This record gives sequence, C-alpha cells and structure tokens, in this order.
Amino acid sequence: MPARRTAPKPKLMDRLQYLLPKIVLAPTMVITVVCIYGYIFWTGALSLTNSRFLPSFNFTGFGQYAKLMENDRWITSITNLGIFGLLFLAIVIVLGVGLAIFLDQNIRNEGVIRSIYLYPMALSFIVTGTAWKWILNPGLGIEKMVRDWGFTDFKFDWIVDSDMVVYTLVIAAVWQSSGFVMAMFLAGLRGIDSSIIKAAQIDGASLPRIYWSIVLPCLRPVFFSAVIITSHIAIKSFDLVTALTAGGPGYSSDLPALFMYAYSFTRGQTALGSASAMMMLAGILAILVPYLYSELREKKS
Repeated sequence: MPARRTAPKPKLMDRLQYLLPKIVLAPTMVITVVCIYGYIFWTGALSLTNSRFLPSFNFTGFGQYAKLMENDRWITSITNLGIFGLLFLAIVIVLGVGLAIFLDQNIRNEGVIRSIYLYPMALSFIVTGTAWKWILNPGLGIEKMVRDWGFTDFKFDWIVDSDMVVYTLVIAAVWQSSGFVMAMFLAGLRGIDSSIIKAAQIDGASLPRIYWSIVLPCLRPVFFSAVIITSHIAIKSFDLVTALTAGGPGYSSDLPALFMYAYSFTRGQTALGSASAMMMLAGILAILVPYLYSELREKKS
C-alpha cells in the first residue's frame, strides 16, 4: 500500500498572517466592550443604588426611577425634549428634502450652493451655540439691529423668555443640521434610476406628482436614517444647550443630557443621574430597535 502523505505543518509566517488581523483588532474590541458596554452596565447598576458622590452598593431597586419621575426639573427636561425633538426632526427633514430637490434640478453653481448649506455641519455645537447666543441676545443681536433700523417696537427676546427659550434651541439645531440631512437626501435622489422618472414624464405626470408618488417613496430608507440620526442628536444634545442657554432661565431650557450631567457631577446624586442616563438610553433604543428590526426583516424577505 502506498504510504500516506501527512499534511504539511503550517509555517510560522502563515500562522502570523492568520492571527495578525485578530491581534490588531483585539485592543479596539477590548476598549469597545469595556468603555462602552461595560460602562452601560455599570451605569445601570448605579441607578439601582443610593450612590451619591461615590459609588455605593446598597441596592434600592427602582427607587431612583420613582424619585426621577417626581423631580420637577426632570419633567421639564422631558417636556422640552419632546418639543425640541419633534420640531427639530420635522423642520430639518422638510428643509433637507426641499433643499435636496432644489439642488437636484441641475442648477448652476450647485457645488458652491451645496458647500454653503453643508458648512454649518463643519462647526461644533459649542461654536453654533455661542454664535446664536450672540445673535439672539436682545442687547446686541437681531433685536438691537432691527431697533437701530428704526423699528423701536420690535421685540425678539426668546432667549431670556422662559416660555420661548426652548425654541431658540430648535433654531440653532436646525441651522446646523439641515445641510447634513440635505446631503443624505441628495445622495438618495442621485441613486434613483432616471428611467423611472422619464417613463413617468412620458405618461404625462407633472414634476410635483413624480416627486410625491415616485421619488419620495423610493427614499424611504433615507427617511428612516434621517429620523434615527436626528433623533439621536436631539436626545443627546448637551453642548448646544450648554453654550446657548446653559439650561436657563432657571432650568426652563433643560434637556435630559444637561440634567444627567448636573445631578451626576455637580450635585453629588450619582444614582439619580445614572437613572436619567438609562432613561435616555431607553429612548434611543425605542427608536433604534424597531428600525433595525424593519431593516433585517426587509433583507430576509
């Protein structure tokens, strides 16, 4: 019988080539697991204790969540988030779609106009908040400028009005983010097969009808992505509020992120701040999970 050939042993270089990608990615994976998911579980554990300045392992169940729901400042921040989030999401998507359709008409100097719309997104929310704080300041911004033109009865003091200050956050956030949403929808429009639009034009459909009945339904994935991204921006908004209003007057423009920071790091109520952070995470997951489920179901079908 012929002698069996034994498989050659893998060489050292072959083993190294196989293991090298795993070695390179291992530190990133460890940091991700520890610094993101590890701290999420740590925050969740702290929210079930009575921790104050330092962590405590005296578990109290969901008492901090009950205390959170009785906190007037938390109720104000959640109410503000609802107003800010809904208005921001609706306005930025309508503006983004409108600007994208406008640029999709093969206009002249499209690149220049697109760059102007996208420029605010290059700025940080701290810079945006500081700039709009100056613009909306009654003593040196829009109100003063219009009054200097002779309209002495003009009044635009929303930034110092506790009932209207949350809308200044909407103005600043829309100014910064609408260009980014426009770029998303413009990329979606450029990806639609032009033959579909030409066929509709041959059938006599008007341009508004084509966009409403054909183009916009094709952009459904872009709409989902825009909703997810803008909702995430709204829920985690911290730097914009800090720079523009600092949560004031009083705490009338507070958002959950600012509440979480104040109670966790300046008021020494770590457990209550952790509970608010977990509530913010729950809000993000409530938006993200249905989106991922619908995407996975579409891929399977």
